[in-house]
Amino acid sequence: MSKAFAGKTALITGSTSGIGLAYAKALAGEGANIVINGFGDKDAIEQERLGLEALSGAKALYSGHDLTKPEQIEAMMAEAATAFGGVDILINNAGMQHVAPVEDFPVDKWNLIIALNLTSAFHATRLAVPYMKGRKWGRIIQTASAHSLTASPFKSAYVTAKHGLAGFTKTVALEVATFGITANCISPGYVWTPLVENQIPDTMKARGLTREQVMNDVLLAGQPTKQFVTVEQVAAMAMFLCSDAAANITGANMSIDGGWTAQ
Repeated sequence: MSKAFAGKTALITGSTSGIGLAYAKALAGEGANIVINGFGDKDAIEQERLGLEALSGAKALYSGHDLTKPEQIEAMMAEAATAFGGVDILINNAGMQHVAPVEDFPVDKWNLIIALNLTSAFHATRLAVPYMKGRKWGRIIQTASAHSLTASPFKSAYVTAKHGLAGFTKTVALEVATFGITANCISPGYVWTPLVENQIPDTMKARGLTREQVMNDVLLAGQPTKQFVTVEQVAAMAMFLCSDAAANITGANMSIDGGWTAQ
């Protein structure tokens, strides 16, 4: 049985764990060559890379470049071009968070979050589009956030970056609409990842709450379903957006947030 993305190459930033790794596994399962990017334990990343090749029957490449530096994004995209000719599916997923009142928000943190969460997506996209245009096919997906559609206090840089990502995506979608390329956002609410799970003990201690109270009254306070989104659900949306069935979905912002932004 043929695989849907055999012969195509997918590059996913921030993909050594969590949502990004789920994207990589889903795309590998349909035969795509994969480029993963991110930081972490070298041996663990190599195990994931080998696992992706086993899933896909194709090639997987690890690129450890720092996406806050434009020249390193250029190097990453050049590596993908050398290995595979170019990138057919680009998922800009890398991101970070910092929480502080605006008057106390560290300037270096603001600059870092904007660089990683927003500017890196611009650079990766501008470098991927020429190859996609040449192939008359491409898929660009941004992992945005419920914070691309609404705000929370003390997250000024993150909310700004995610709103910017949504606007950037709409603009790109219009520019590439006649080339068989789509550009869309996926905007999850709270997703159950190791990063979120590891925050729970600190929040329990800081607020004097039980684990269940932290999960339901803090993390899931804004999600009416009172359920975490799973990485598999986010990856499934990406797979749909990459499919031919979604060829006329472009410039869209797809919420997977348990009803958060419906309120």
